[in-house]
Parts: sequence; C-alpha cells; structure tokens
Amino acid sequence: MLNQKEFFKDLKVVELASVLAGPAVGMFFAELGAQVIKIENKNGGDVTRGWKNPKEESSEDKSAYYHSVNWNKQVIFLDLNNPSDHKQVLDLLSETDILITNFKSGDDEKFSLTSSYLTSKFPSLIIGEIAGYSDSSKVAFDAVLQAETGFMSLNGTNESGPLKMPIAMIDILAAHHLKEGILLALLRKSKTNKGSVIKVNLFDAAISSLANQASNWLNSEYESPRMGSLHPNIAPYGETFVTKDDKLILLAIGNDKQFSSLCSILNVSELINDNRFSKNAERVKNRSELNNLIANQFKLESSVYWMDLFNAQNIPAGIVNSMSDVFNIPAAEKKILFQTESNGEISKRVETIAFTINDGN
Repeated sequence: MLNQKEFFKDLKVVELASVLAGPAVGMFFAELGAQVIKIENKNGGDVTRGWKNPKEESSEDKSAYYHSVNWNKQVIFLDLNNPSDHKQVLDLLSETDILITNFKSGDDEKFSLTSSYLTSKFPSLIIGEIAGYSDSSKVAFDAVLQAETGFMSLNGTNESGPLKMPIAMIDILAAHHLKEGILLALLRKSKTNKGSVIKVNLFDAAISSLANQASNWLNSEYESPRMGSLHPNIAPYGETFVTKDDKLILLAIGNDKQFSSLCSILNVSELINDNRFSKNAERVKNRSELNNLIANQFKLESSVYWMDLFNAQNIPAGIVNSMSDVFNIPAAEKKILFQTESNGEISKRVETIAFTINDGN
C-alpha cells in the first residue's frame, strides 16, 4: 500500500499567499508530504490570524480560521520590500518546485516577483497564481463573487432573500482548480523538466461550477427561483421533514422507483399511482401538495426509526446534523488533523484531501 502522506516528500513548495484559496493549495501539498514554506508579512502576518470567532481568546496569535488551511507548514515572516528579505525569497525559490501566490493586482510588479521574471530566472519552477478576475484589478472577496456569479441569487428563499453560503465556496473551488493545474504541470515537468505558470481566477472558478443551474438558463432560459434546499428539477429532493423526536430528515428522491419505495415505507402507497405524483415531472409541479401529504407520517416515528428503514431500502435521505453531530460520526473524526502549537496547545482542522491512492496490484 502506498503511503500517500509521503507522496510528495521530495517536493518543496513556497506559499506567498494568504486567507483561504492559496493556503488551501499549500496545505494540500503539505498533507501529501511536501515541505511547505509559508511566507507571511512581518506586519501581523496572514490577515486570517485575527479572524476569530466569539469563543476565541484575543491574545492567541492564530485563529481557528487560520488553522483551517495552514497545517504542517514552516512559517517565515519577511518584508518583500526589504532587499535582504527579498533576496531570501529568491534564494528559497532557487531550490523550490512550486510557488503559490495570490498577489493583489500589481503587487507582483511592486515586489519584483512577476511570473515572467521568475520563470526567466528559474525555468523549472511551477508557479500557481490565484487572482480575483481575469480582466479586472478589482479587489476580490468570496462573498462578492458569490453575489456577482449568481450563487446568491439561487440561494435562500423568497422570505430570506439572496444568501451567501456559510463557507467561502468560491475560494475552495478556485483552490481545487489550481491544484489540478499544478498537478498537470508536475506531470509535464516530469517529462520535459520545464516549469509552467498556472493562472486561476475566482470568477472563472465560480462560473465553471454553476453546472445544471447554468444549463437550465442556457438551454431554456429557466432561472430557478430561490427555493432554499429544494431542487428545481427533482422532487421530493431537498425537502426536510420533522420526526417524532424533533429531528429533521432531508430526502433526495432521484427517480420514480425510489419514490415508490418511500411511499411504501411511509404507509402512503396510494400516492404511488396518483397522477399528481407518479412521475417526477408531476411531483415537481405538485411538490407542496405532496409534502403536506407525507409530512404527518414522519411525525409518527423517530429519526432513527425512519433512517433504519430508508437505509435498508436504499432511499437517499439523511438527518440534518449540527457540527457537534457531524464530528461525533467516526468517519468524520478520522478526517481531523492535529498539530501541536508553539504554546503547547493542540490545534485541529479537517483534511483538505478526500481520496486514497493505492497500488494497482
């Protein structure tokens, strides 16, 4: 079996990036065994060090947010405007495989660290750059991108109005795109010994992830109304129902066979052949009426009772869990990474990788 925690043990990565997207890429390589050196500015370091939740001590030098994407990195504090510090960066890059940056527009020139300069000086260096936009110097923040690229217009309900997602989803998507680009560049380098420059911007990452919502518009000019967790094309999919023990169960019924099984379990078999619900297209049109007819059934038994039956019949459903619920699940606990901090305390975060690599034998 391959030890993927040593997969990139001979790889050296320098991270000139802050906040979430760039550091998430650096942590990806750290998790796979690379030596990752994170360069932070001398004036306070990565801004997320101070992004603390209400339960965190103000005296701590690292926030939980910072911990989320900065595991197992060597941190060096430098001033890129200082000639000595700048030389230290270049010395590091002379023996580096991958550089990750997310400079604000113009800062690469300001710090004399443009990709054209670096590739001329270090032709085998792979440079991964994250920007906000491909054609604008506008400052980019995830919430703004969620607004501009349609995510907010789709999220929420009529009552709530447009809502952003509670994680920096666009940053995470951009990080995944940059990882993919860097991995392709590493493959190319293994054959040619030549470096590459990979450019990713948050806007493009967001647009490329609109998937079926974009296709609904592009092919039929159908723009889904804000439906909360509901699905514009499938029902009951995303609906939640209260159980006897006051838990919420979400359904994700994807076909007529699953719907038939659901009705049998809920003891409403008469709905299987009801013309209003027998086919998915009709269920989408009549979803409110359908929900009213099955909601009372969920209240008759506990969440565990229903989930045991659903799982036995391969009905896609799940209990709506809180964070405390999630990390009491053994499979989730296994995804926690620990690190001993300089003050002796243990910090935690979840792995950013969700795959395993094994020998084909």
